[in-house]
Amino acid sequence: MESNAVLLESKSSPINLLNEMHQLRLLGHLCDVTVSVEYQGVRAEFVAHKAVLAATSKFFKEVFLNEKGMEGPRTNVFLNEVQVADFASFLEFVYTAKVEVEEDRVQRMLEIAEKLKCLDLSETCFQLKKQMLESVLLELQNFSESQNSEEESAAQPSVLLESKAAAVAEADQADRPLAPLDSPADRRSNGTSPEMPATKSKEKM
Repeated sequence: MESNAVLLESKSSPINLLNEMHQLRLLGHLCDVTVSVEYQGVRAEFVAHKAVLAATSKFFKEVFLNEKGMEGPRTNVFLNEVQVADFASFLEFVYTAKVEVEEDRVQRMLEIAEKLKCLDLSETCFQLKKQMLESVLLELQNFSESQNSEEESAAQPSVLLESKAAAVAEADQADRPLAPLDSPADRRSNGTSPEMPATKSKEKM
């Protein structure tokens, strides 16, 4: 009687494998390639494993598959125009699947990923740049909305003040009666009484 097949799968094995390879690289054990990096006079050498570099970078895969013969116990690869810090971050990423860099270095990491044809690092950089851009756009939108609300709140009191001033002016004009042109008050201000012009004319006659 045949038994059914079952799947034995470890979720931790890939992580453990990466961690173990990373420790071997840090200790310099079983490393079979030396990568020399030079940029503007600054030079450094990194030891690594061909299998790891070939599995994560098409650039290194092509280099290792096309090499004609072993120069010695270790293959030497020279990289120009790659900064030391960037290649160190690249190595950490391919051995651990993660690396912490400053925000202004994300673009440089994307460039080295494209130069070395590392698809995983390219996708990671693209996603991070997208998140950073969305964050900046969200901040700008919030700032714009807050500015608009401040301008509206500043404009409303001035409109209210203008309308109040207009209402007060209208009320003052309504409370103040229009004086007739020939009012007793005008006559008093001239120093004459209402009867004065009539008596003067009689005396002359």
